[in-house]
Parts: sequence; structure tokens; C-alpha cells
Amino acid sequence: MALHFQSLNELEVLCNHLYIGTDLSQRIQAEKVLLELIDSPDCLSKCQLLLEQGTSSYSQLLAATCLSKLVSRVMPLPIEQRIDIRNYILNYIASQPKLAPFVIQALVQVIAKITKLGWFEVQKDEFIFRDIIADVKKFLQGTMDHYIIGVIILSELTQEMNLVDYSRPSAKHRKIATSFRDTSLKDILVLACSLLKEVLAKPLNLQDQVEQNLIMQVLKLVLNCLNFDFIGSSADESADDLCTVQIPTTWRTIFLESETLDLFFNLYHALPPLLSQLALSCLVQFASARRSLFSSPERARYLGDLVKGVKRILENPQCLAEPGNYHEFCRFLARLKTNYQLGELIMVKEYPEVIRLIANFTITSLQHWEFAPNSVHYLLTLWQRMVASVPFVKSTEPHLLDTYAPEITKAYITSRLESVAIVIRDGLEDPLDDSATVFQQLEQLCTVSRCEYEKTCALLIQLFDQNAQNYQKLIQSSARRSVDISVQEGRLAWLVYLVGTVIGGRLTYTSTDEHDAMDGELSCRVFQLISLLDSQLPQYSNEKIELAILWFLDQFRKTYVGDQLQRTSKVYARMSEVLGITDDNHVLETFMTKIVTNLKYWGRCEPVIVRTLQFLNDLSVGYILLKKLVKIEAVKFMLQNHTSEHFPFLGVNEDYNLSDLRCRTTFYTALTRLLMVDLGEDEDEFENFMLPLTVSFESVAQIFNNDFKQEETKRMLIGLARDLRGIAFALNTKTSYTMLFDWIYSAYLPILQKAIERWYQEPECTTPILKLMAELMQNRSQRLNFDVSSPNGILLFREASKMICTYGNQILSLGSLSKDQIYPMKLKGISICYSALKSALCGNYVSFGVFKLYGDNHFDNVLQAFVKMLLSVSHSDLLQYRKLSQSYYPLLECLTQDHMSFITNLEPRVLMYFLTSISEGLTALDTIVSSSCCTSLDYIMTYLFKHIAKEGRKPLRHQEVSQDGQRLLHFMQQNPDVLQQMMSALLNIIVFEDCRNQWSVSRPLLGLILLNEEYFSELRESLINSQPIGKHEVLAQCFRNLMEGVEQNLLIKNRDRFTQNLSVFRRDMVEALRSDGSTESGVLDMMS
Repeated sequence: MALHFQSLNELEVLCNHLYIGTDLSQRIQAEKVLLELIDSPDCLSKCQLLLEQGTSSYSQLLAATCLSKLVSRVMPLPIEQRIDIRNYILNYIASQPKLAPFVIQALVQVIAKITKLGWFEVQKDEFIFRDIIADVKKFLQGTMDHYIIGVIILSELTQEMNLVDYSRPSAKHRKIATSFRDTSLKDILVLACSLLKEVLAKPLNLQDQVEQNLIMQVLKLVLNCLNFDFIGSSADESADDLCTVQIPTTWRTIFLESETLDLFFNLYHALPPLLSQLALSCLVQFASARRSLFSSPERARYLGDLVKGVKRILENPQCLAEPGNYHEFCRFLARLKTNYQLGELIMVKEYPEVIRLIANFTITSLQHWEFAPNSVHYLLTLWQRMVASVPFVKSTEPHLLDTYAPEITKAYITSRLESVAIVIRDGLEDPLDDSATVFQQLEQLCTVSRCEYEKTCALLIQLFDQNAQNYQKLIQSSARRSVDISVQEGRLAWLVYLVGTVIGGRLTYTSTDEHDAMDGELSCRVFQLISLLDSQLPQYSNEKIELAILWFLDQFRKTYVGDQLQRTSKVYARMSEVLGITDDNHVLETFMTKIVTNLKYWGRCEPVIVRTLQFLNDLSVGYILLKKLVKIEAVKFMLQNHTSEHFPFLGVNEDYNLSDLRCRTTFYTALTRLLMVDLGEDEDEFENFMLPLTVSFESVAQIFNNDFKQEETKRMLIGLARDLRGIAFALNTKTSYTMLFDWIYSAYLPILQKAIERWYQEPECTTPILKLMAELMQNRSQRLNFDVSSPNGILLFREASKMICTYGNQILSLGSLSKDQIYPMKLKGISICYSALKSALCGNYVSFGVFKLYGDNHFDNVLQAFVKMLLSVSHSDLLQYRKLSQSYYPLLECLTQDHMSFITNLEPRVLMYFLTSISEGLTALDTIVSSSCCTSLDYIMTYLFKHIAKEGRKPLRHQEVSQDGQRLLHFMQQNPDVLQQMMSALLNIIVFEDCRNQWSVSRPLLGLILLNEEYFSELRESLINSQPIGKHEVLAQCFRNLMEGVEQNLLIKNRDRFTQNLSVFRRDMVEALRSDGSTESGVLDMMS
């Protein structure tokens, strides 16, 4: 839509509405109009008008944004136009170097995009877009402002080259990035280092903002160079501490010069905090250079220079008071141990002094627990890895960790205990509330704590006894001061966490019988504390101590309880004297007593209940443990009394959040596993176990028939659905599952159907019921393979069909929903329905031909409901919502495998939707989705191929099948581009993408080629002709080899031959295309 009617003033008003407006409706309107500007024919002239005559920086920013979108289009602008845009922007920023920084940044991004996307484009035998570095050097010869712009261009270009655009082929990105790495990146780094040397050679004027800006931009440029993804590993940034930088071998000379490291250490000491932080970030990357870059003597020398730098920083620690510097320095220390072995560190001359300084720095950091808490992770990583390496050190030089590791452990313990009083006194955020960080730190500390374990154990015993005695005095005192009690409870919570941590450390470090005895001493104290606290319930309780106790119990379970338990473990020596706990059977009794106590008294505290039930669930997994658990009185009590009277969290209370009811599934899964141990075929025992649920369902049925209390009934049903899902999940035998089916089928499934019909608009109610139905449909361990005389499989499917149809019809009546409502209100329920239907279709317990034979429409109805729900979902939503795509595509795979008659009888628009969804799913990043699409497409191609083969023979008995096949064939002939596009996509994946499911891709590709030989020849010629003439014969041979020995059929033997050929074809094609040729921009994507 042309915007010829809009004047410059109107455009500027829209820009202000978009970027700085406060009225949401005005901003949305402005965004809509300006999006139309990008698609208008006069977009370029409007951008030029805004840049040259616009009065505000926001006008210039809009012009830059429009240009960026224009040059990033999949179908690129003509090469001359892109050259003109690039040259225009270079001249524009050269003539106006004092533009707003964000405008310069946006314009430079346009240059970087043009350069990257045109990196291989040739004009007059020259790579026309690669002369950007020559253009930058002109900026470096200008004023200080021009100098800074030149550096920004290089920095932005380096970043853009490293940026993966997932809308384009990854192989194309890697080819450009690799070429840039090999031709330009080293020169850019050398240039940046020389600029920094020039800066450092002159006296620094730190008051000069321009000079500070220049240094900042050059440091960012160096950092972008060192952060480059050199080998296409696309490492996850969250795995920061595991990173190794794969520096190219050609850069060795830069890294071997000791002046390089000295330069950045000197910059750190000379610059103000904001800039010194960037220098440290560069040093982090230098410390992470891959080991194989150096020979052994070179590596030792390089490590020595790094350690000297660490020593110098720690001897002058003033700059570390700034959080940014402190964080980067902690990362730097962690990287030292990531890339160098402890044996190598010990051999460095300064090691004894440096390890002392690092230990003091760590202790100080731990004592100042409130300062930069996220950085402590890196320090603990360093010590954890150093201590873990001790058994493997062969050097005779002392590692000194036996001196410093206990000091680190002590500092962590004492600092956490001291923090409690300060947190309570000053009302600060309690570190214990951030359980994820606490668990991460404790898991690191567990290794460190086992070094010189005697010292740590003695300290913990002393502190535990002291704090437990103080706590006992306080609670027995008549004047109970709540603040003092809170402090003691907080300290005890930390101590229980720490005891659990050091016991868990036994699995990570070499232990002795003496260490096991020490674990027994510590465990005694925690078990005594458990008895003390439980005796005070329900009058007095503390959530934090309870959560800590559950952590301790879980660590003790992992270490000393289990199938591989050493019965003679010394851990029980002291525990038998003090507590009478002589072996793991007694410990299990203690565990179960604690679980029952928590479930009785902590029903209103979700964190404690959830963690308790998770602990119960973990206990109920191993068969040997289950055999022991069922003999315990507490377990028998739970199996006979799982009612809200004994366990309040099973009750229905309006004060409870509906999300609190989720934990009931976990509870009943564990409980049913315990029931299954001795259940066998005892139906009476099963009926007794189900009695509380029977009572609840009967009362719901009664309320449904009368004038019912809606909210209470709904809550009861949600709870029952979650309970039953837990039970169904654990019933993995045919006998036990049949008992559940007989219990639920006729009496209670109709109630769930009514609930879906009545509360379809409330996902908190429908989701648990639909998930229960999906679980009942799962034929896990062949549990649904009923006897041949039993109709149960068909009866179950009929109920599922009714529920899916009811839900599908009702949910579609909601109409259009907002973006934030569409998933919870609609798509989540649809994905569960698809999952249930897929389980039924693939479960092999229903003969679907029976439905049509006897005129039963349940199967047809559910398929029609599936289609209706599907057509209400956009293709983008299908792929955007992972749970939806992972239920829809496997379901489609089942349908194409066994129900092609249904597919072929679909209306053309529905069939087109199916095929389009397959086409889009082929290129999905999720391998589950792409593999399902390949399999579905293979089934369709096989069906079509067989039909065409049968058409040649045309015996009478295949007449009906031929009609189905004829419909599909006619559709494909009417829409030939559908299969052609899929063939292009698959070949594109094989040749140019990182193909992670090559076998799956090969299966449908053969059928596509045999059915579209003419189009395959066109694709082959197109690809070959797009390459330099010298490669034509090699590529043609690759294609000839692909079809060598492949016959005109889809028999398994022939498919396997093609799959083998395809593997060789991919390898040879990648090899042939790898060399740097004058390929034009569009040819690396066969889709275009």
C-alpha cells in the first residue's frame, strides 16, 4: 500500500508515537501504519526523506529499521540497489558523525547485514561487498568521532557474522561465517589490539568522554572477535563455565606473544570500572583458549602469564569492589581450572602464593554473602574442580588444597549461619528462599567439604550441638522470644542443609570407614532434631527447617539406602547406639514415619507437601525398596487411610489453590506402586484401596443429580481426576488395570463426561480430566490387551471418543481468543485430546474396522472432531506451541500409517491443510516433529505409489481402494507444487542443513523422486548450474551415484539401498561445495 499521502511531518508524528508515545492505542496504530511503509514501493525514498530532512533522531531510527528489514528479505533487492544503500549510509554517517548513538548503531547494522548476506556475491570478478574493511580504514584516518564509527562498524560486522538467522539455511550461515573467519577476523583482532596499544602508549585522560567511548568500542570489538563461534558449535550460553574457545591455529602468534596478555592486564589496572570490566571479559576468553593451540612448554608459559596476572589483580584488589569487575574476575578464575589441569597449575612458580590469595579472596567473598551472590557459583566451581582433581595429580609439588579447602568450607558454613540474624534484623531477602541457588552451591560444596573431612565434621558437630541446645532452651523457656527462636531455626535449617550436603559428598570423593562413622555422628543429630520438631507439631513448626530436613533425608537415601547398600557400613554404628537404628530397614521406617507426619500436619504448606511427596515417589521406584517398604506399619496405615481426615491436603477447601491439587497425582502414583507389590489378583483389596475415592465419587454423583454447589463439586472432581491419573499411571499390568477399568467405566466415566460438558470454559477443571483420559488410553506394558472375549478396548475408546467430541465441539464455540488466552483456554486441551487419540490409534487394542462394520459412528465422530479442532488452529500456532506440535504430528503419523482411507476422503481444503502442515514441519528444529513429518509423508508417498502401480493392473477386487487412491492422485495432479516444494525442502536439508535425522529424511525422498522424476532433474540442473563450472562434473557424478542401483519400486531392500547412497551423496556434496567459490547469494537455498 503506497503511503504517498503522508507528509514528512505526519511520518515524524508517527515515529514519536511509536518510540516515545505513552498512549498504547496510538502506538499500535503507528506500528500498523509504519509496517505498511516497509511494504510500500516508495519505502526507499521515504527512508531517504526521513534521514535527510527528519528533525528528530527517532525519524532516523525508523529509516534505519525499515532499511534493515528491506535488506534482510528472503528475496533480496537487486545487487546495484544494495551497493547504493551501503554507499549512501557510509557517506551519510561520515558526513554526520555526531548522530545519536542509537541511530549510528542502527545504520551500521544495515551495513553489516548487507555485507553478510552479499558476502559471496561477485561483480566484475570481485567480491563486491568484501571491501568494507578498506572503507573502515578511511574512517580510522578521520576525526575521533569518525574513528569511533569505524570501530563500531567492525564490531557490528563481527557480531552480525556470528549471528545465526534461523529463517535461513544454517549451512549458508556457516559458509559465510567460516569465510569471514578465515579472510578477515584475524586482521580485525590485530587491528583492534594495535589500537589499544596506541591508547595505552599515551597518557590516559579518563575525564575525556570521547576517549572513554573509543576505548569501550575497541574493547567490545576485541570481545566480539574472541566470542566468535569459530567452529559452528553454537554453544549454549547457559553452559558458560564449561566453555572452551576454539581459537584458529593461524592465531597462535597473537596468543604466544606475552605482550598480548600484558596489554589486557595493564588495561584492567589503568581503566575505570566500566571499561576495566570489558578488559576482564576479554581475559576470560583468553584464559579459555583451547589447550591444543599450544605445545606443552608454550602452554606452561601461557598459564604462567595468566597466573601472574591473577596474582597482580589480587595484590591490588581495589577495582574488585565494583560488582561487574568482581563477577568477571570470578568467571576468569573458574575458566583457569576448566582449561588447565591441577597438575599444570601446581608447576607454576607463583602457585603457592596465588592459591593462598585465591583462598583469601574466596573466604572474603563468602563472608560478604550479600554482595554479588550470583558470582559465588564461579568461585565454588573453581574449588570443586580443584578438589575433585586431587586423586589424579602425579606431581610431587604440594597442591596445598588440604590446607585451604577446609578453610573455604568453614567460611561458607560460618558465613551462612551469621547471615541469619542479619536477614531477620534488617528484613533482607533470605538466601534460603532461593532454593535453586542454594542447591547449586551445596552440590558444589559437597566435593570441597570432603577434603580433610575430619575438620569439617568436627566444626559441624560443634555448631550443631551448640545451636540445638540453644534452640531447646528457647522453646522450653517461659518467655519465648519469637525473634531469638527464628534466628535459631534459621541457623538449624542451614546446618541441616550442610549436614545433608557433606553426606551427599561421599558419592563424589574417596571415603573410608572413619568417614562413614563421622556421617553417622552427624546423621544422629539430624534424626534427633526431627524427633524434637515433630513432637511439637502442630503447635510449633518451621517451614525452612522442614525443607532442609527433606534435603538431608534425600541425600542420606542416595548415599546409604538403596539396592546397592553396603550393610556393614559404619554409618550405623553410632546411630544404633543413640537411636537404635541398626540398618536400612530401620532408616526406611524413620523415613516413612516422617512422610506420614508431614502429610498429616503440613497439609496447608504446598512447598513441604510437594517435596515430601517427591521424596516418597523417589523411595517407591526400586523393587527391592518397595518390598521392604510394604512391611512398615506407616505404609500400611497410608494404604488403608488415604483420606482427608488423616491427610488434610486430600481435602476440598476453598482456601487451597487449585494448583495445590497437582501433588495428589504424585501421592497416588507412589501409593499405588506400594499397593501393587502384594496386590496380585485380589479384587477385594483393590476395592478397599479405592473406597475413599468411591465415597467421593458417589457424593459427587448425588450432588450432580440435585441442586449442586458448583465450586465444591468442581474442586472434588479436579482432585479425583488427579488422584485417578496417579493410580492409572502406576497400574502397569493387565490384571490391575482391568480392576481400575471395571471400577470406573460404567459408574464414574459419565460423571467426568458431564463435567467436561458443563465446565468446558474452565481449563483448571477440563485439563486434569482430559489428562486422566489420555492416561487411561496409554497401552503401557500391554496393559490394555484385554482378553479376546472382552469388549473393554472398544468400550474405552467409545468413552474417549464421546469426551473428545464433547470437548472439541464446546471449545470451538468460544470463538476467537486473545494471544495470551489461546493456549490455556484452547490449545492445551486440544493437544491433550490429540495425545489421547494418538495413544488409542497406536495402542493395538481396538479393531477400528469393527465400527464401520456395525454402523457405530464413534470412530468417525472423533476423526471429524479432530479435523474441526485442527482447522481452528493456525499453522504458525501448530509449530509455535511445542506440546501441541508434539501431539499433532505423531497423531498424523498414525493416521497416515493405518487410516489412509480417511485421509483420501477429506475435502481438498482439509487435505491441503494436512500437507501444508507436513511441509512446514519438515524444516522444524524439533526432531520429533520433523521425523514424524518425514514418516507421514513416506506413508502418503507409498500409498500413492502403490495405487499407481495397481492402476496398471486394475483387477476388480481393488476397485474401492482405487477410488480412494484416485481421489488422492487427482488432488496431487491438481496441486503439483505441494510435493515439489517438499522435495526441495528435503534436498535442501540433506545438502545444506545440519541434518540430524538423515534416515527419516531418506525414506519419503525416494518416493518423491520416483513420482516426480522430471522435477528432480530440474532441481539437479539448477543446483549444478549455480556452482562454478569447475564443479559441475563432480556434482553431476554425486547425483548419478545417488540413484545408482536404485530401482523403480519402494520395496524395503530398494529403500535401504537409497538410504545408503544418500549418506554418501550428502558427504560428497558437502565436500564439493565446501571450497570457496563464486556462488551467488540465492543458490544455497533450493527452496528459493
